[in-house]
Amino acid sequence: MKNTLSLWGMGALLASSLLSLQAAAQASFTPITFKNASVHDPSVIKAGDTFYVFGSHLASAKSTDLINWTQLTDSVSATNPLFLNGSANVFTELSETFAWAQSNTLWAADVRQLADGKFYMYYNACKGDSPRSALGIAVADRIEGPYVDKGIILRSGMWGQASHDGTVYDALKHPNAVDPHVFHDNAGRLWMIYGSYSGGIFIMQMNPANGMPLAGQGYGKRLIGGNHSRIEGAFVMYSPATSYYYMFTSYGGLDASGGYNMRVARSLNPNGPYLDAQGNDMANVRSDASKPLFDDASIAPFGVKLMGNFLFERKLGETGTGIGTGYVSPGHNSAYYDAATGKHFLVFHARFPERGEQHEIRTHQMLMNADGWPVVAPYRYARETAATVRREFVVGDYLFVNHGKDISAAIKTSQSITLRSDGAVTGAASGSWTLAGTNQVELRLAGAPSPYKGVFLNQWDETSKSYVMTLSALSREGVAVFGSRLIPRTDLQVVNAVHAELSLGNTAAVSANLALPTSATRGAVISWTSSNPAVVSNTGVVTPGSSDVTLTLSARISKGTAAVLKTFTVTVRKTGGPLAHYTFDGSLFDANGIFAPGAVVGSRIDVGGGSIGYEVGMKGNAAVFNGASGIRLPNGLISSNTYTVALWLKPAQLTAFTPTFFGARSTDSWISLLPKGHDFVGGASMLWSGTAWYDAGLGMNIPVGRWSHLAFTVRNGAIVVYVDGVRKFSGTNFPNVFTTTTGIFALGVNWWDTPYKGSMDDLRIYGSALSDAEVSALAR
Repeated sequence: MKNTLSLWGMGALLASSLLSLQAAAQASFTPITFKNASVHDPSVIKAGDTFYVFGSHLASAKSTDLINWTQLTDSVSATNPLFLNGSANVFTELSETFAWAQSNTLWAADVRQLADGKFYMYYNACKGDSPRSALGIAVADRIEGPYVDKGIILRSGMWGQASHDGTVYDALKHPNAVDPHVFHDNAGRLWMIYGSYSGGIFIMQMNPANGMPLAGQGYGKRLIGGNHSRIEGAFVMYSPATSYYYMFTSYGGLDASGGYNMRVARSLNPNGPYLDAQGNDMANVRSDASKPLFDDASIAPFGVKLMGNFLFERKLGETGTGIGTGYVSPGHNSAYYDAATGKHFLVFHARFPERGEQHEIRTHQMLMNADGWPVVAPYRYARETAATVRREFVVGDYLFVNHGKDISAAIKTSQSITLRSDGAVTGAASGSWTLAGTNQVELRLAGAPSPYKGVFLNQWDETSKSYVMTLSALSREGVAVFGSRLIPRTDLQVVNAVHAELSLGNTAAVSANLALPTSATRGAVISWTSSNPAVVSNTGVVTPGSSDVTLTLSARISKGTAAVLKTFTVTVRKTGGPLAHYTFDGSLFDANGIFAPGAVVGSRIDVGGGSIGYEVGMKGNAAVFNGASGIRLPNGLISSNTYTVALWLKPAQLTAFTPTFFGARSTDSWISLLPKGHDFVGGASMLWSGTAWYDAGLGMNIPVGRWSHLAFTVRNGAIVVYVDGVRKFSGTNFPNVFTTTTGIFALGVNWWDTPYKGSMDDLRIYGSALSDAEVSALAR
């Protein structure tokens, strides 16, 4: 018994020591920060000690470390310096290209340096709704330009006419002449791989002296795709580590709902054949011509899928803030092998969960697994280097993502698994794991026909702001899995962390159902008890009555044998009353006395200073905004997907994007009520959201110098916007912005735009979606 107790004590001491050791290691690291840029379809090249990416719409950026990017250009315009040379600009220089493609923009560019030391830009333009495209070459002495056109080298979409191979152009079998990538093979020969959808991805040999195609090739050789299969963005990287050429492509649609995902195949020859991990020749991969356009089911089983939509979800009580780290529609990548360090990099654009169509450059390190396939590090590159990993730093709880082989808009949200010290895998996936060599991992999981082979790598996690152990592995079926190890915690530490974060927001004025979380990080369970279930049930259903009711909600948080209790005092407002009511009768107080007063700010939501005046309004006094100031309202005014906002406005001027009522969960997820909107709604008054770029244009502008009543109601995505009590817009799928109890709110200002100039009166916020009649009554 004494020996058993001694062993137990030694084990506990060892566990405690490991926790302390890892905590100390975390504290010694310098936090990593990133500087982002936006280049769609980034193609990477290194010139001197600087990396450059060139992409669609003549966008470009540069970096010396693949971490901090500087935006150089961002649009096809007459002032874009890449083609600005005296009186010449991109429109005059590439006029023939724009005329053929019937377009005023450019698609994914690729820049390569040839033996003469000059930089060759392979540019391309496409009509967009058809494969009528032109691909040409422009040359510059400096990588940042200016580039001078050398002419079109390939065209496509010449309906009813002979194409480059002498036959009549057929989009089912001939390529769309876009998305080029030019590369040297291991023998010094020059190649260009290109194409998107239509007849597939093609490769042709180029003249290394002038960058032009060698004669007599037509369109070249098809490597993959056809029959309008959604495959594009081809890029080839040679790896001296394996002696393979790796052909990267992107499957699916590039937008946030397109299911874009990156895949790879490999060959011992630059022009193929390229095979996937199951030995499938990618030249046989094409859509079923008997099915409708863009048939994904025919192509989804083929190619090694490296990454698709995913989210390492941060759950309640876990370290950090926000929803976690992940991507939506990551793709159209380039790749780079750094001979000096032996590192392989994947450079791509990505969209992000809950951020709509916003996109940025991302760089991830790739490492070769035991079978010679590149596995992608789960987190973006932050100078990490593969090294020997210690087994005790590998054992633990992980966020786990299986990318599957599908082409889908669904986000693969992480599940919880544990790599146990005895080699077992438990949790959402079960099986076994082994650590081989210095950092190689092999997972054998139930239901998977072959093992996943990959690597462990210590990486910077932007969510927890700490270094964590990650794993990335591939199966023979071409399925990728990611893992991110959670910082070690005891059960008591877990429930205490959940207790500290658990919040219901401002519960002093509740009128809508409460979202009561029942689960948290690492399997912690939350059970709720109400002191008055008739008013607020144990599941959060709110039943208001004819008077305000105050009650207690108790949350029991448990994991294993550890448990803690947290209580909340909740006041349910009587039926029909507003949650907050700012009358502006000479002050910024909430007339209900529930929320804190507003605070005067300067020209931005987070800038001090400013001043607010008062004048006679529609309901007593009104607040006067001078065009350089705003009002910061209390956090958490809205924390559900059902609400109403109503107020009186008298603008002194109409300025595009100027906000009146503004609410945000973050700088990427917000709503804004504008007296004057953007050009896509003709400058009309509008309610819009940056979460998914939702535009609720009203088809008119509220008048200058006269009071108008504006209101909008949201009921689980159904939205109605009113002017003077009359419906001006109704729609569905309005973004669910206020998913937390810490939303940020302001009047007259946001983080970016010109402040509001004019007056506001009688702001009311309800926790329900008012009816037409109720809104009409407020406008009288």
